[in-house]
Amino acid sequence: MKKLVLAYSGGLDTSYCAKSLSQAGYEVHAVTVNTGGFSEQEIAEIERKALAMGVHSYTAIDSVRRFYTKVVRYLIFGNVLKNNTYPLSVSAERVVQALEIVQYAQKIGATHIAHGSTGAGNDQVRFDLIFRIIAPEMKLITPIRDEALSRETEIAYLQAQGVEGQWEKAKYSINKGLWGTSVGGVETLTSERPLPEHAYPTQQTENTPRTLRLGFKSGELVSIDGRVDAPQVLIQDLEKIAGPYGIGRDIHVGDTIIGIKGRVGFEAAAALLTIKAHHLLEKHTLSKWQQFQKEQIGNFYGMLLHEGQYLDPVMRNLEAFLIDSQKAVEGTVIVTLHPYRFTLDGVDSPNDLMRSSFGSYGEENKAWTAEDAKGFIAISANAGMIYNSIHPYHD
Repeated sequence: MKKLVLAYSGGLDTSYCAKSLSQAGYEVHAVTVNTGGFSEQEIAEIERKALAMGVHSYTAIDSVRRFYTKVVRYLIFGNVLKNNTYPLSVSAERVVQALEIVQYAQKIGATHIAHGSTGAGNDQVRFDLIFRIIAPEMKLITPIRDEALSRETEIAYLQAQGVEGQWEKAKYSINKGLWGTSVGGVETLTSERPLPEHAYPTQQTENTPRTLRLGFKSGELVSIDGRVDAPQVLIQDLEKIAGPYGIGRDIHVGDTIIGIKGRVGFEAAAALLTIKAHHLLEKHTLSKWQQFQKEQIGNFYGMLLHEGQYLDPVMRNLEAFLIDSQKAVEGTVIVTLHPYRFTLDGVDSPNDLMRSSFGSYGEENKAWTAEDAKGFIAISANAGMIYNSIHPYHD
């Protein structure tokens, strides 16, 4: 039998793949990569479903720490918000999930890899790029894409095979992970409608403002209100605290890898809070040219990650720059949570450049004289004066 590793989530598409590929004579090894979206109970239920499909084995890989280390921390360092909105909540996970799948396949000596992506979305590109680059010798099998299967066809097949399940399409498609949760529904298929309140998995229940102190060191979140823990743990804790305020909700409109526009709702309270607090701390601790260059690099890094180009060597070059840029990004950011919003109240950092004794903006200067200032302005105006003498300004 041909040994095959299947990226398995327990949903309709991957259930169809598990059953049909097992029936086709493959030795199917189902693998779930948890990047923060599944509880222990959910993993146990996914395993039960997989074994009921007739797979040879089931494995759950906890990759939350790896996801943070390999991807999320660079999204924080780069303050990455695609189209100034989306923290790449779900798209960023696919890289790590694909890496775990292909490395597991190599470990057990598999000759085939399968996944349940359709031919209409971004994930097919992200998965296949990783698989083809790392293991070009392995054959990729994608039944849903290759056979252009409808949900009705998949359900009919599973029922004919005696597989029972709640296969009705949920009104909203929810995909949860460490860095946020995507929400898709009928409203996101067109341009004019917002998602209703009940579409978001975390309902707004908190109304009393709450102030938090987020501690950073070398650009990484290291504490909440003085409590120190691993960054990925703190991110999960922050989501539990801020999610019930309804913070971090929005709808992202962007260009897909395959060239069409798309909309997706999301809730990512911890991601938005962490990025915005980190960005504020950088404003206090980095030079203006560091901030300028970081913005270009952060946008570029986020775009390549979204496009599935994680393995291009330029990504390691960008990561090296981002790491180096974080040496002085240390301190505490004070934030206050309110229903559906948050405020960035201030910063306490030993590297705060506002604490300089050279002067206070708009108030006083201690390092230059009035004549120095007038001379600086005169020289700064020189190029403009020359240009204006040839091309006079006309309103």
